[in-house]
Amino acid sequence: MSPVSGDGAAIRGARFNPKDVPALYLSTTIEGAITEASQGFGHKIHPLTICAYEVDCEDIADLGDEGIRQEYGISYENMSDAWASALSENRRPQSWTIYDALSKKFAGILVPSFAHRAAASIRNLVLWKWSSEMPHRVVVIDPTGRLPKNQKSWED
Repeated sequence: MSPVSGDGAAIRGARFNPKDVPALYLSTTIEGAITEASQGFGHKIHPLTICAYEVDCEDIADLGDEGIRQEYGISYENMSDAWASALSENRRPQSWTIYDALSKKFAGILVPSFAHRAAASIRNLVLWKWSSEMPHRVVVIDPTGRLPKNQKSWED
């Protein structure tokens, strides 16, 4: 799976995207990426590949800003909804209403991390619209070509 596909998030949905809607979840720091990958449990981290990205994307709603949340009727409780529990109970997560409300106007959102024990400074960028071109440009930084080129790279 390409590190810019968003297909992994579309498989069953995630915190801010419904099932079948690709989304790219990026952290703004390496500490944030590791916290998100481990969900705040250092002993729980699974094998992973961490990529750096160059992002030049317009139309991002900063949901860390209380004024913006109020403008769009988004509460912190709605953002922090236990989305995985809702899915396991065959319920639609409340946090998907954020996608419903903002995805037509914004390319994505900047949000705090909701991982267990995440520092308040950890923020994530969730994109619903992106490409290799402006105005929603996202490119993986891989100057030495070390990332796999296709799924065959992962086979034994």
